[in-house]
Amino acid sequence: MDHNNNNNNNNNHIIKIPEVSKDRVSLMHKKISESPRLLSHGAGKPSCCIFRVPQSLIEVNGKTYQPHIVSIGPFHRGEPQLRMIEEHKWRYLGSLLARTGENRGSKLEDYMSAMAELEEEARECYAETIHLDSHEFAEMMVLDGCFIIELLRKAANLAPIEPDDPIFSMAWIVPFFYRDLLRLENQIPFFVLERLFEISSRKLSDSSHHPSLSLLALRFFDHAMQRADGAIEKLHRDLRPRHLLDLMRRSLIPPSHPEPRGRRSAPSHIIHCVSKLRRAGIKLARARGGGAEEEDSFLCVGFRRGVLSMAPITIDDFTTSFLLNCVAFEQCHGSCTKHFTTYATLLDCLVNTYRDVEHLSDRNIVENFYGNDGEVARFINNLGRDVAFDIDACYLADLFDDVNHYYKNSWHVQWAGFKYTYFDTPWSFISALAALILLLLTVAQTFYTVYSFYKP
Repeated sequence: MDHNNNNNNNNNHIIKIPEVSKDRVSLMHKKISESPRLLSHGAGKPSCCIFRVPQSLIEVNGKTYQPHIVSIGPFHRGEPQLRMIEEHKWRYLGSLLARTGENRGSKLEDYMSAMAELEEEARECYAETIHLDSHEFAEMMVLDGCFIIELLRKAANLAPIEPDDPIFSMAWIVPFFYRDLLRLENQIPFFVLERLFEISSRKLSDSSHHPSLSLLALRFFDHAMQRADGAIEKLHRDLRPRHLLDLMRRSLIPPSHPEPRGRRSAPSHIIHCVSKLRRAGIKLARARGGGAEEEDSFLCVGFRRGVLSMAPITIDDFTTSFLLNCVAFEQCHGSCTKHFTTYATLLDCLVNTYRDVEHLSDRNIVENFYGNDGEVARFINNLGRDVAFDIDACYLADLFDDVNHYYKNSWHVQWAGFKYTYFDTPWSFISALAALILLLLTVAQTFYTVYSFYKP
């Protein structure tokens, strides 16, 4: 009996090792060897500049990042709602070839051959693996690139517009182009556009008198941006953009506001909203720059002697889309400056409620064509939400510090708070004056009562 019990005890202590599936191990090795597709290994390189917008931003701002009428590049290629303009791309390519093609020695093969040479470099600009073969990829670059070039030329009256061309005869289409061509997910590399522009330009008899591609694009989008005439003429030569969105973004970064090269020794602090700044005696005023660059970039912000000066900004459908896509681009691209992210954070700090927007509008800093003040406040708050921001390495780091130092200065903050409470509006002044008179009358009455008691 004892021997049998010992055998049973030994059997109970045997450790069984489960069998490992060789197929599962083989599949795991295969996944280890595969390169990431949705966010490729080269997405962190400086050459990579076209990204999918992070889901966290999409959840906040909805469909602002998706094209509504035209697809450019591979990310939204073939989507059903964008097929209408897809058909007109072929028509525009045909009109370009008709003016620069067979009769002038340039053929469609020249454009395709040029794109085949740039294929590898162009693919590296996308954060995702593009599942198109070489011929499909080259065709997409030629079709989309030539459509943009022909659109810019027609808009500038450098190419004839057919009398019944719906793109220009229907008023609602071109404003959508302003927005769709500046969406982060809707880009092709700028060097691709420049190569196609070069091939088409050398076949035009009067091409020497035509503006550059950068200047054409800036003029096109400035119909929506509404900058002053001549403000962009001296900007386009030194921008070196990565794509059209980056071109417009760089054109608005003022040279007088560079980002610091190193981190600050002392940490900076986020500033308060407009209402609190006003109670502390800080005024907000519309900036009056000395040159065209200063006047036409809403990124220009300064602080001096208790006055926060800001260049005016128009809030409308175009600006909101442009700002959101610039911030998304700066969030994804590690090598570009973060001017728009900084500006978005500044606006988010200044605006808490519709009253803050109302004051900015009263000071002619914000021109609202977007909706009521509450809708603008919600947009601004969403603009800065879920955005990574380094306050110590931004172009407004000194300004944040100066505003905070002034805000914490006790004597003028107390005096400003007193003025804000009692003298900010006529009614508050009248109430304070009435209270003061009542107090003086009460004191006088008390004095005469006591005086008459001692000296009847």
